[in-house]
Amino acid sequence: MAYTKGDIHIGNIIHEQLRKDQRSVGWLAREIPCTRNHLYKVFRRPSLDTDLLLRISQVMNFNFFQYYAAEVKKG
Repeated sequence: MAYTKGDIHIGNIIHEQLRKDQRSVGWLAREIPCTRNHLYKVFRRPSLDTDLLLRISQVMNFNFFQYYAAEVKKG
């Protein structure tokens, strides 16, 4: 799915990718590490701290920063 600046909701994107990878919330919580409750809060957030986004990207082996990089190129 293509995203534009107005509709980048990184929490939703992470949750969507987690489902595509057929991984559980519990798995990601153990890998980061954090609680499952914290992850459900992350999924509701439209933006994240870059350190947290980097950890999630590394654990999931997926570059979530790509959505923002595409916006920089447009600007």
